[in-house]
Amino acid sequence: MSTTQQGAQSKRPLSGRHALVTGGGRGIGEATARALLDHGARVTILGRDAGALAHTADALRTSGAIGSVRADVSDAESVARAFTDARGQFGPIDILINNAGAAESAPFRTTDAALWRRMMAVNLDGTYHCIREALPAMAESRWGRIVNIASTAGLAGYRYVSAYCAAKHGVIGLTRALALETATLGITVNAVCPGYADTDMTTRTIQNIVARTGATPAEVLARLTAQNPQNRLVTPGEVAHAVVWLCVPGSEAITGQAIAVAGGEVT
Repeated sequence: MSTTQQGAQSKRPLSGRHALVTGGGRGIGEATARALLDHGARVTILGRDAGALAHTADALRTSGAIGSVRADVSDAESVARAFTDARGQFGPIDILINNAGAAESAPFRTTDAALWRRMMAVNLDGTYHCIREALPAMAESRWGRIVNIASTAGLAGYRYVSAYCAAKHGVIGLTRALALETATLGITVNAVCPGYADTDMTTRTIQNIVARTGATPAEVLARLTAQNPQNRLVTPGEVAHAVVWLCVPGSEAITGQAIAVAGGEVT
């Protein structure tokens, strides 16, 4: 390999790899797709909103090979169809980023079974369904990277989001168990745990708190950022940087970890 080729490979170390990002139409998913493309991967973004997927794919097309598939991660059959389509376009999935998620808040005493099931279905069941689709080919090739986007809510408890906390704690437990099962197969499994981030999900959280309490959006934002020792929201790009770091060469010994990207909020 020439010096020029070695330099190009070091700048795009994921060349030839196929990465699938769930919840890829916006926010952390979009930022992660962009970062993976910048590192040479072929990327499929998956989500429920066809319009958002198309918009993001068009915006990122100049950065590399990108495709999109529509699916509801809580539905196993929908996930299976989408993964079949993704493999048909770019081949087996080498890198899986489980980013799709949802958060709803309510005191536990008013958290009914339907809310509980919605949080489990998207955040935990969805992660399970996607891993089940991606893992066999990773095991066969003896190389794979799975990064589950959890939350600091998977590392600590928060008031009024018991169902969400339980689901994200479940994601971290799944991450740790699967990492042990795949440790000798060339596959790493990790979780990245953002604090409050500058995303649509946080915007909706602020709106819900405003509606419930009568506080102003600025007051609610101040309360949320006060939980971060850096006194700010995390950016999607910062989360994406951590995700890509777990996928590029040099991270092979890192598996079974839950890495907080939260300005020191949890350690």
